[in-house]
Amino acid sequence: MLTGEQYKATLDDGRATFFEGERVKDLPGHPVLGQVVQNVADGYDWLASQAVDGVNPASGVPRTAEELREKVELVHTAGMMAHVNYTSIMTLATAAGRLASSAPQYVERLDAVVRQAQDRDIRMTQCITDAKGDRSLPPTRQDDPDAYVRVVDRGPDGVVIRGAKLHITAASFGHELMTIPTKAMKPGEEAYAIAAVIPVNAPGVKIINTSYAPRHPDLRHFPVSGQEHFPEGFVIFDDVFVPTERVLLDGETEQAAVFAHSLGLWERLGGLSSMADGADVLVGLAQLVAEANGLARIGHVKEKISEMVIHATVVRACLEAALVHAETGVFGAVFPSELYTNAGKYTGATAYNLMVRHLHDIAGAAVVTAPTMADLENAEVGALARKYMSTSRGVDGEYRTRLFHAIRDLTADSFGGWKQVTNVQAGGGLYAQRIVTRKHYDMDAAKHAALTVAGLAGGSGGPSRGV
Repeated sequence: MLTGEQYKATLDDGRATFFEGERVKDLPGHPVLGQVVQNVADGYDWLASQAVDGVNPASGVPRTAEELREKVELVHTAGMMAHVNYTSIMTLATAAGRLASSAPQYVERLDAVVRQAQDRDIRMTQCITDAKGDRSLPPTRQDDPDAYVRVVDRGPDGVVIRGAKLHITAASFGHELMTIPTKAMKPGEEAYAIAAVIPVNAPGVKIINTSYAPRHPDLRHFPVSGQEHFPEGFVIFDDVFVPTERVLLDGETEQAAVFAHSLGLWERLGGLSSMADGADVLVGLAQLVAEANGLARIGHVKEKISEMVIHATVVRACLEAALVHAETGVFGAVFPSELYTNAGKYTGATAYNLMVRHLHDIAGAAVVTAPTMADLENAEVGALARKYMSTSRGVDGEYRTRLFHAIRDLTADSFGGWKQVTNVQAGGGLYAQRIVTRKHYDMDAAKHAALTVAGLAGGSGGPSRGV
């Protein structure tokens, strides 16, 4: 396993990464991105403390439902980069099982990539969403054929790809880019049915970073985003050569969707796990600020918090169901229930805005107008600010102000905006989760139950197939 300091040293590899218009030559030393590097390094050291026989506990493929539960909890604690890496490894392991019968020539390469990532203790991120151009048109009918990542040249030892992948969390801070088709492909779109694992520092790879990191030296105002923030990468493949052994799909259009579906499962499981914990935090903040405002016994406030409690409980129950009903794949890997994972992620995402609205309604406008901590410490106005931010003898003005800062940072500032969008988009949009949920729901059983209730279970005359 790598130490945190060894991880930092691996970033000095000539990678082309950019932030706010300038190329970053020293990631660890950068005033904003350097905080991310340190966070990842701390994650390396924490995982090393959890190692068994010197093996990273977050890199192994689970073989039992209990191992799956342990992995989910471990990577959730280990931070964003560990989660992204684990999701990548599990995507490749899941894809290997699904390609075993239809495209077995890639299984050995997939296994080799996973083993190498584990042995080197590197971090791998996922590149899936293309630039897409005109969303109403397929790849081959775009004005710019590079709107989707494609093969532009090939030789006896590999291929050359061109295009871009957007919304790639922590792309600049890993070592490999797992690049896969964003959707199913059709005959004639063979050049776009390309999957590969590419080093971040490969010639032609360029990454533009955007960040919701707080631009303020006093992180007391940003108790959430000040602790952990990860830029989103705009990854450009400017004629990048990929050797054959790192190509995981090349032209098999009928298999192009396998990788996206595999990634979707693990991305949504990670999102569901995060939503379950996050929903509990929203409930806690709502109750605390209601008490601080003197409103905890007011009827409509209690009702809002009750609704938030029910939401948190249902999302948690979906996570539990996804793990309890885990299934075993072709090569013995265990993966969560597609049905409960997708239904849970959809439920958490669709109701998130309403839960935040309840929190804001209970808290009040001070969520965005509360004084800074520096104001509370000012010799001239600090005592007055504390006086008027307090609500009773038992509620100190600083305590209440800190609650407002936490709510603002979590739900109403740059991080809050990022979280609101990613809750919907991470792992694919809401429609994708509806499709997968319906696909895995036992509709025949539901129809039979309905026919039984109607007294028609043994009869005929109805439609023979579902819609």
